[in-house]
Amino acid sequence: MSKIRLAMIGCGGNSSGHARRMNGNSDVQIVGTCDVNTDIANGYIDRNLSDLTPRPQAYDDIAKMLKETKPDAVVISTPHTLHFEQGMQALEAGCHVLMEKPMVTSSEDAYTLAEKVEETGLILTIGYNTPCSANFHYIREIVRNNDFGKLELIVGYITQNWKRATTGAWRQKPELAGGGQAYDSGAHLLNSLCWTVEAKVEEVYAYTDNQETEVDINSSINIKFENGVLASMVISGNCPSPGGTHMALIFDDGRIEVDGWGGGWIRVWKGGEALDPPPITPEMSAGNPDDNFIDAILDRAEPRTNPMNGIIQSELMDLIYESAETKIPARPKR
Repeated sequence: MSKIRLAMIGCGGNSSGHARRMNGNSDVQIVGTCDVNTDIANGYIDRNLSDLTPRPQAYDDIAKMLKETKPDAVVISTPHTLHFEQGMQALEAGCHVLMEKPMVTSSEDAYTLAEKVEETGLILTIGYNTPCSANFHYIREIVRNNDFGKLELIVGYITQNWKRATTGAWRQKPELAGGGQAYDSGAHLLNSLCWTVEAKVEEVYAYTDNQETEVDINSSINIKFENGVLASMVISGNCPSPGGTHMALIFDDGRIEVDGWGGGWIRVWKGGEALDPPPITPEMSAGNPDDNFIDAILDRAEPRTNPMNGIIQSELMDLIYESAETKIPARPKR
């Protein structure tokens, strides 16, 4: 098969990592980049793709780029509230989509996007790290197979100097970000939770604190899933110490502690016995989200994420903000 023709939608800092990884993939040819003006798109090429021949075309119009470069796939790494419209546009043009997190900022949009993916038969994955890690693959199989008995409780936190780092940036503008830290870096921890539990949310009781900004900085979230699992998550965006995270899954016959942000470390107890090391193999890893996306297009691997993951997390986020505003538990409308 010839190389996958790939276009980049969004040329900010986060997208640069995607560009470098995709450019290093022998199955990919990056053919276009697009941002709000061509100077940004060209600068992105100079920084990340200067060795690529032929040089990708730079655009300031997504429709024009899709029409002229005819990509097979796109990477969308733009402000959160733009994801839905851009994802629909790419799918309608016949492109597979790798969407940066969060997939969208509305559960209604999440269902609409999932319907479009089903209609087109194209692949849509979400740029979360932990689902591609060997550690989280191992955890999800433990949960699916009840190897440690019933999963009962999950607790986790994530801390970051987010408020200071994003001051003046689009991430603190509700019309572009859709929310604050819970929708941004916090989304990694919340997706790790939802991806592992594999059940829809039944009820949420949440508090948020904007710390005198327009968006949530800190969040304290209690969640009940439809399968009975209870979870308590804390999202911190005003902690100057180096970014930290911890997630613990408590079963009736064991416990697993893990890095909920990136899946980088894990500790496992089955019953009263520590499994050191746990039986985790390199084959459980899907690499990174970029590799998994390309492998899924080429039918070499199952996509580790899909629109249902985006639906569950979008419903969770809607309920978090509803509960924080109303100061009572929130339940899905569907």
